[in-house]
Amino acid sequence: MVASTSFADFLREQLAPLGPISMRRMFGKTGVFCDGVMLGMVTDNTLYFRVDDDNKAVFKEAEASPPLNYAKQGATIDLAFWRAPERLFDEPDELLSWARAALAAARRVATKRERSVPRRAAKKGTAKKRPSRQVRKRSL
Repeated sequence: MVASTSFADFLREQLAPLGPISMRRMFGKTGVFCDGVMLGMVTDNTLYFRVDDDNKAVFKEAEASPPLNYAKQGATIDLAFWRAPERLFDEPDELLSWARAALAAARRVATKRERSVPRRAAKKGTAKKRPSRQVRKRSL
């Protein structure tokens, strides 16, 4: 389930010091973006922050909760998003600290993806192009 309007507004307000915060529906959830990178996801008005190897220590407290996941072909797939503890919503400075760590992880992920794009682009450039279809005008 996506974030409620009031929860999304609350997050935008709390995370505003990071930069422009936007929300977008994705896969039945809500993605939380800052400067074009996804630092979090919301489902059922529960916030999950992006985690990677560099920020797992910051999120140690969140490790006890199950990560954001989905079912695929009978298996549960864990995503790299850990649940933000409820107490953070009463501690705005610490919420921002966690959000900054998640944003840094999101930027690292985005950088890795950007580095892999030229390889894909090179492969696409070597593919044969389809001949263009010519459209004939009919005379009436």
